Amino acid sequence: MMEKADSSPRESYSLGTSLRSASQYARERLRSFRTIYIAVFVFILLYITTVRVFEYALDEHFQSLANSAINITNLDRPVALQIQQNMEASILRSSWIRWGGVKVDSLVLGSDGITWIYVQGQIEPQSEGLRPTDVLKQAVALLPASAAVTVTVPHNSLLANGILIAYASALLWGLYLNNRSNQRRYTRELDSALESRDETAHRVGEIEKELKITRERLVNVEPSEKAMAQEISVLNHERQELQRKLAGLTAREEELRGKADEAMSLTQEVRALEDLLEEAASDIETKDNEITGLEKNLKSATKATGSSGKSKASETLARRLRTLYKNLEVDDHALETMVALRDETMKLKAEEVLKRLGEEADNVTVRRKVGGLPNHLNIFEMGFAGKGRIYYARGKQRQFRILAIGAKNSQDSDMEYLRRLSREDMG
Repeated sequence: MMEKADSSPRESYSLGTSLRSASQYARERLRSFRTIYIAVFVFILLYITTVRVFEYALDEHFQSLANSAINITNLDRPVALQIQQNMEASILRSSWIRWGGVKVDSLVLGSDGITWIYVQGQIEPQSEGLRPTDVLKQAVALLPASAAVTVTVPHNSLLANGILIAYASALLWGLYLNNRSNQRRYTRELDSALESRDETAHRVGEIEKELKITRERLVNVEPSEKAMAQEISVLNHERQELQRKLAGLTAREEELRGKADEAMSLTQEVRALEDLLEEAASDIETKDNEITGLEKNLKSATKATGSSGKSKASETLARRLRTLYKNLEVDDHALETMVALRDETMKLKAEEVLKRLGEEADNVTVRRKVGGLPNHLNIFEMGFAGKGRIYYARGKQRQFRILAIGAKNSQDSDMEYLRRLSREDMG
């Protein structure tokens, strides 16, 4: 009966200890995974931020070089030719472009802010054999010039890949050190638990021997001896306590062994992360393309819902523009994007600029030639109403062809549409 009563508390204590050990093991495992997830998130955030910082810094650097390149003091040669040579020497031959893979878009305008002198390495054809007076007149008309430079660091460039590799190395090294630290801590706890268990087991063995000796003595003595009975009771109580401690230490040993197994699994996870990080560079560019595609699909879906209402407005606008402005070819896509502006003030400002382009083409301010397009596309951009943009090119039958009209929020979709234009569309 006594043995049955003793077994019930031991089983309850062992069950409680096992539950606590399982809960602590789960918390330790979640903490390890949380550390890895946070480290990967910080890695991606630092990479993107560093690329943006490099773009801002290089933009100031190349803008300074461009300002120096357009500072012309020698008036014996054509101004445009000198600016082209200076821009090639200071910008196009820069190590950031040749080796780092940095992309630089540059535009140089004359003193009136309209006449373009230099666009992406190109200048207007220069007449040979100009007289010094003609060169001087050209310099007076164009100088002082103004330059605009835009710097982009592509994700597949050598500079971006170097930043990615540096942060990936730091991430892997940090995860490796963290794993080594956890493994050493688990090993110390396991050794301590084993040592405590061995001491407890040794003490239990001694108590068992003493209890055996006491029981043998009780066989030979009178049962009425209270001292012996009290000693047996004390020894039994001490044995029960030690058995409970031994059960707790056994559960602790199992917990530490589980943590040691977890350390081995974390090592395998670090190796798997090394493989995943090799794919991170290509995944970033893929995600950017997917985001662009999703934005395009969203705008296409939005246009589909309102296409019936916009068709009549597009037809009315097409008849008015093509009747009033004989020198302009207005594409259907340009009409749809102009109707999509919604703001009537923006539409009026856009039509005002179209009128000036059709009637006073020489007095219209060209913001810049659109960069980032295939070589066969020569498309220019004009501004209106602050954030509005009109994209146009030379017309097939008339003087100019209007390709698209948009604002700041539609810039990405407009650029995607322009990139898809083929030689046949522009021929």
